[in-house]
Amino acid sequence: MDRNAGILLHPTSLPGPFGIGDLGPRAHEWVEFLGRAGCAWWQVLPLGPTGYGDSPYQTFSAFAGNPALISPEWLAEDGLIETPASPGFPDDHVDYGLALPWKRELLAAAFERFEVGDHSLQADFEDFSEANSDWLPEYALFLALKEAHGMVSWVEWPAEYRDRQPAALSEAAADLADARHRVAFEQFLFFRQWERLRVACANNGVRIIGDIPIFVAHDSADVWASRELFSIGADGHPTVVAGVPPDYFSETGQLWGNPLYRWGAHRRDGYEWWIQRMSASLALVDLVRLDHFRGFHDYWEIPGDAEDAVIGRWRRGPGGGLLKKIREAIGGLPVIAEDLGGDMGPGVARLRRRFGLPGMKVTQFAFGSGPGDEFLPHNYDSDNWVAYTGTHDNETVRAWFLSAADHEREYAMRYTATDADDIHWGLLRLTWSSIAGLAVAPVQDFLGLGPEGRMNIPSTLGGNWQWRVSADAMSDDLADQIWSLNETYGRLAG
Repeated sequence: MDRNAGILLHPTSLPGPFGIGDLGPRAHEWVEFLGRAGCAWWQVLPLGPTGYGDSPYQTFSAFAGNPALISPEWLAEDGLIETPASPGFPDDHVDYGLALPWKRELLAAAFERFEVGDHSLQADFEDFSEANSDWLPEYALFLALKEAHGMVSWVEWPAEYRDRQPAALSEAAADLADARHRVAFEQFLFFRQWERLRVACANNGVRIIGDIPIFVAHDSADVWASRELFSIGADGHPTVVAGVPPDYFSETGQLWGNPLYRWGAHRRDGYEWWIQRMSASLALVDLVRLDHFRGFHDYWEIPGDAEDAVIGRWRRGPGGGLLKKIREAIGGLPVIAEDLGGDMGPGVARLRRRFGLPGMKVTQFAFGSGPGDEFLPHNYDSDNWVAYTGTHDNETVRAWFLSAADHEREYAMRYTATDADDIHWGLLRLTWSSIAGLAVAPVQDFLGLGPEGRMNIPSTLGGNWQWRVSADAMSDDLADQIWSLNETYGRLAG
């Protein structure tokens, strides 16, 4: 990798007048800010349509975009709606219970206007539908059926739909034609606006890092349409699910609940689903972070009816066979491996190094065990790393510092030569000065935010993914500070 830097900010966290960040003017202003700050990269979380809990890591599709990110202002520019007045929702966090129903009504109105007469976007919509025919029809039918059944999980649908009986699906496709068309049109709008944002990124010298969760949600079009690729029983429920075993952080482990893959089935068809998934992701972004990279080497298999992650067993993952097939199919592996060290064993690191993938180093983790800690920059073994102050799952630097043990705080201040008031800039300078090819920090760390800036607390439901940046935070002064940081440590874009 070139020696560059980036900032992590999910689009839902952008400012704006409509209750949730979107792909409209404020996103373009953010890209311009990154350009002024000399940053080459913008990192986002998964962009798929979220369901219960609003997590971007539990989406209805591994291929679709999130309609909640569609900009009302760009809809008005396309003549699909009149520019709406601000609904008066909170601007310091996302209230999904308010913002999402309002956005759905807006999109329904846009679709209704599109359907009346010969709209100028009709040809573009038809081209989009044809270009995405490998996933869009199944997703549109899946979501139309969910809406028709009160948004319950597909395992609770009548058996003829749950089990995809051809006659029932054909009849449903006809009965739900309007809903399917609307769902497809919303996807067209998302991808149209995202492409406009990609052009703005290119014009400002900014590339995008996306995120691919290794597992997909059980309640997704992917599992419903391709049950043979997942560990799903005859009743539609997972027979085994994903998670991690008990460790220092949790006595009962983490029960994620995602159905595990039938890797033998994937191997027999040449990993076609994974190749399509990776290709679709790289059509949206320039580089992807593979979340829970360890699962490609080995993964914790938990019985589908378990109440926690205590009972389980390690199973061998697809390893190099999958990565090799993807590399051959797409002509490379533009991937960051979420490999956070610890007690994963040597096999995970060997797999990462075999394919030359950069791993991750999180500076917050560096101060607990003294000078030999693998996360301290003086112990990096090469520049093939992406160094982070923290991620979306961590506390902000300031919040971490306030809650850390005394010996960690003392060592962090001594190592960074900063005091408690300046600790966030201390860890930013430390991360940027490392030999890692790429340095990334959440924007919250540049703003010096405390606990109020946290994006997600893992294994908790409710209250996550809500944080938003204020409109005045992207100031010229902050851009100048970040530009100076990039210039000082040789990370300026270009």
